[in-house]
Amino acid sequence: MSSENHDFEKSRVPSENRRSNLTLFMIMMGFTFFSASMWAGQKLADGLDFSGFIMALILGGIILGAYTGSLGFIGAESGLTLDLLAKRVFGDKGSWLPSTMISLTQMGWFGVGLAMFAIPVAKELLGLDVTPDSMPWQGYAMVAVAGILMTASAFFGIKSLTIISYIAVPLVAILGTVAIVMAIQSGDTTLVEQFSKGTKDLSIIAGAGLVVGSFVSGGTATPNFTRFAKSGKIAAIITVVSFFLGNSLMLLFGAISSIYAGGNDIFEVMLNLNLFYFAVIVLGLNIWTTNDNAIYTTGLGLSNITGFSKKSMVLVSGLIGTVAAVWLYWNFCDWLNILNTTLPPVGIILIVGYFLDRKNILSEKKEAFIVNWFAVAGVILGALVANFLPWGIASINGMFVAALVYSSKYLICKGK
Repeated sequence: MSSENHDFEKSRVPSENRRSNLTLFMIMMGFTFFSASMWAGQKLADGLDFSGFIMALILGGIILGAYTGSLGFIGAESGLTLDLLAKRVFGDKGSWLPSTMISLTQMGWFGVGLAMFAIPVAKELLGLDVTPDSMPWQGYAMVAVAGILMTASAFFGIKSLTIISYIAVPLVAILGTVAIVMAIQSGDTTLVEQFSKGTKDLSIIAGAGLVVGSFVSGGTATPNFTRFAKSGKIAAIITVVSFFLGNSLMLLFGAISSIYAGGNDIFEVMLNLNLFYFAVIVLGLNIWTTNDNAIYTTGLGLSNITGFSKKSMVLVSGLIGTVAAVWLYWNFCDWLNILNTTLPPVGIILIVGYFLDRKNILSEKKEAFIVNWFAVAGVILGALVANFLPWGIASINGMFVAALVYSSKYLICKGK
């Protein structure tokens, strides 16, 4: 296979195969165009007034940016995937834990994304009655077609992801923003007044936690894409900017959808504005940009565990995600949110491990080892704390415990 078509799933990306800054920006923006983030936007609009919403966006964006920006820097400087980095921090077999976690989570969200497209379109376009207990065959056909297309773009690798992102990012950003502006102009009250309605029972800290949680699991996969950046500094800047802009835009779309259309998706706003076909385009491309990155990440993770190629694992995971899509949508979202809180401990251990042992991790001659039990224990304890500690920001709590447990290795073992 020529290097031109090679995704470097088993090795670092050489300098001559790095991508342009614009390409990386488009890929990362597309990755953050995650429709499920709009659900968080709805919760933010219900629980916060307008100033609180903006403060939560900023605080959550800073936390998310620091986390993903660090991973972005590491991915570019090392040229390694998340899974190859995990091998150097968790060990050859130890890396199976983060690879399994990221693969299950991203494959799950891939399936949910397919249903998030097919179900509303089937209802509106075909007038189908879709419930948790039944969906006509036409809806399943839409899921199948969407699954094939999105799996195909991930199968062909970073070049295909780039093409999709260049098409989708401008269209989603422009059409979505126009729809939001039209919705605000069509209302009887100002944006600030609309935000004043609702329960308003969220603190800014809790709101920031929703902002972070909306994409922290996907953000853990950042090295898979920034390894194609020209430098660590550029990757960090592009990651922080694109994640803040893209995630904030999705949260804003969800919030405006909630207060003006009573839903949680830009699709509903555009339907209210009689923009059905534009709504289908925006919803489809919005989900596509995230789903192809998600299943690409799943393919890399499963390839690390099984030893099979990334392409073959993309096909397998795409098939599973497509077949299970409707069931996942109705039954698994809560479980996926629990899994979301288990991934930040993985990311923070990679960050701490990299900066504490950077020279060895970057070395081509780093000695292989089987399992780093401090890293494994850090992930397990961090995930437990993130899910069960009732105060603070769950992902931050989990990261703090995970980093503490992992770092204790250097005190107990004196860095060995």
